[in-house]
Amino acid sequence: MACMIFYSLKIVALVLLSLLADLKVIHVHGGDTFDDNYLPKWGADHVIRNSPDQISLRMDQTSGSGFWSKEQYGSGFFEMRMKPPKGNSAGVVSTFYLMSDDEDRKVHDEIDFEFLGDVEGKLITLQTNVYANGEGNREQRFRLWFDPTEDFHFYSILWNHHQILFFVDSEPIRVFKNNKKIHVGYPTKAMRVEGSIWNGESWASHGLKVNWSCAPFDAVYDYFHIDGCPAHLKNCYSQDPKYFWNDPELYWSLTPEQWETINRIKTHWMNYDYCQDRKLWPTPPPECATQ
Repeated sequence: MACMIFYSLKIVALVLLSLLADLKVIHVHGGDTFDDNYLPKWGADHVIRNSPDQISLRMDQTSGSGFWSKEQYGSGFFEMRMKPPKGNSAGVVSTFYLMSDDEDRKVHDEIDFEFLGDVEGKLITLQTNVYANGEGNREQRFRLWFDPTEDFHFYSILWNHHQILFFVDSEPIRVFKNNKKIHVGYPTKAMRVEGSIWNGESWASHGLKVNWSCAPFDAVYDYFHIDGCPAHLKNCYSQDPKYFWNDPELYWSLTPEQWETINRIKTHWMNYDYCQDRKLWPTPPPECATQ
């Protein structure tokens, strides 16, 4: 009898783990330092090492700053814990993203999380975007269900040959499907993992200028582990178990529960969707019907 109870509990536990795997991304890695996987990209004197496993990117009137991964990747699950600047940060953009190395931005690929600062007392906006071969204008923006400047949260990008998923604290907030069959661009170039802080007052703050009396502005990052397929291996769509993000049952399409979560977040927390912007797109882009 005891064995039967134990066996039943084991089955229940396995089922629950399976459901969790469908609904959430579970953070199981850690311990990687910034220097294990990343380098300063620009504004190196504004990349401040708080500890081996935490940095701040600083922006003041002299410079912003940024970092990038040592490797380029062809697919993967990329995440970072970060905390954007507090207070009056209008015009300040702090980011976590993937981008190809193309010098000509007219042909580059990119997948973005961008925090758009605001005046003190207003929640800042999280903007997501996708570029393929230089074509963007796929922004979706969210006022999140928490203040992202108050504490660290996980921001994650799953990128395989079938879809791009954006997660906040393991909750899927957006999907961008590979719709090349209907002539929609999709990122396929090798990309680096990057972070930055910079002056975006020309577009990101509804005409408000950066209040330099509030400088310096610090965005803080930790959790520097990378689950990605290095692009030079050339087999980044492999279903090898170590490339878990390519699992056809879990990550080629969304589960009904994930669709429900995305639609709930769209309803309650999204404040801009390019698919609804008739000034930008008089005719909605073809992928809008699929996501």
